[in-house]
Amino acid sequence: MTKIGTRAGSRAALLTLTCLGQFMVLLDSTIVGAALPDMQERLHVGISGLQWIVDAYVLLVAMLLLSGGVFADRFGRKRVFLAGVAVFTAASVVCAVAPSIGWLIAGRVVQGIGAAALSPAALALLSAAYPVPAERVRAIGLWAGLSGIGLAAGPLAGGVLVEAFAWPSIFLVNLPVGVALLVAGLRVLGESRNPDAPAIDVPGTVLSVVGVGALTYGLIEGGSRGWTSPVILGSFAVAVVVLAGFVAVEARRAAPVLPLRLFRERLFTVSNTAMVVVGFALMGSSFFFSQFFVQVQGSSILVAGLRTLPASLGMVVVSPFAGRLAARHGFRIVVTSGLVLAGVGLLVLGFVDADTGYGNVWWRLAVVGVGFALAMSPLTGAAIQAVSPREGGLASGISSTTRQIGAVLGVAVLGAVVQTGVGLGSAFVVAGAVTLAGAALTGLWLTKSL
Repeated sequence: MTKIGTRAGSRAALLTLTCLGQFMVLLDSTIVGAALPDMQERLHVGISGLQWIVDAYVLLVAMLLLSGGVFADRFGRKRVFLAGVAVFTAASVVCAVAPSIGWLIAGRVVQGIGAAALSPAALALLSAAYPVPAERVRAIGLWAGLSGIGLAAGPLAGGVLVEAFAWPSIFLVNLPVGVALLVAGLRVLGESRNPDAPAIDVPGTVLSVVGVGALTYGLIEGGSRGWTSPVILGSFAVAVVVLAGFVAVEARRAAPVLPLRLFRERLFTVSNTAMVVVGFALMGSSFFFSQFFVQVQGSSILVAGLRTLPASLGMVVVSPFAGRLAARHGFRIVVTSGLVLAGVGLLVLGFVDADTGYGNVWWRLAVVGVGFALAMSPLTGAAIQAVSPREGGLASGISSTTRQIGAVLGVAVLGAVVQTGVGLGSAFVVAGAVTLAGAALTGLWLTKSL
């Protein structure tokens, strides 16, 4: 069979494969949320165990995403893409057959490694196949939009699978997709690489994983071990020292995984700071969506998955238009409005209780989804605009990384809030307050517009 080249049919096949790979990764980020109540019951774990199931995956994606792009450029985009698919698929099987929470968390760690290789390699394959800027923008837009359907499909697919087959089925669904990608990819994808790609920043990557990992450990385990216990205080101390070391190392390296010089540009710094807020509030709050409907309102897991759909659908429907709105009305206005909408939606969601009818709940979730959709795409666009054209891919990767770091912290911090015994609704209130604070700071710090 003909290898992927520049012909329309070949490029369509490449677009299909990369969309399917990213769809699998994004589906996994939301399908797990629907299964958390079943995992809690069958594995006999508390909130901290559920937090690790989510954060073990997100942490590795956040910390290895930029390195994954460099690996793809240096060692071959096809090779890294297919390796990521193979690792992700194999890890999914490990998760599905995990006999204990420890094995499940280990499987999630390996899944994160696979996703961190798969996603940037897919984007690099697309960029290489579409050298004309206008065509590349359209292809990446299609890739983001079509694969993004995985976000909306996750809660529904998770509810159906868990209701019928229990939580392991949400991981087994990746097996046929992964196998199909490997078979098709080996036959039709052509290899490409960048001979001028920078060297791998091993020290920076290792320090970032250890530093953020130690911080996450302290935040997740602090509620159960005690915030003043030597282990927790030690983990926070390690995080401070290691992350300080990371900054020092990155400032001196010729090809750092995170070029600190980019943060001298105000637009770049503010957009990435706002993206941390988005990741924190969106992922942190969605961690509790299904749990709220199951534990507080007594829904089945399937019904809970269906009831969370307005948030995902709001994001999928609005996201394609967010960039155009920002171009027309200005980055600051659109992003600030989106964060205000999301913050208000989360705050009012925090006041829902066991007796609140769904007719008075769904619109709150929809407002949250629409608000975050208005913010995310323009924030990435602002980060790219703030740097030189040749660094646009790096800026996009950093934007995704900061969102993932926010997600890690959101699940950890909001989980710690709930573990104090103040109720699930408190997570939504705190997330809403953080989002509104982010909106205020974004509005104050920026006078530029796209």
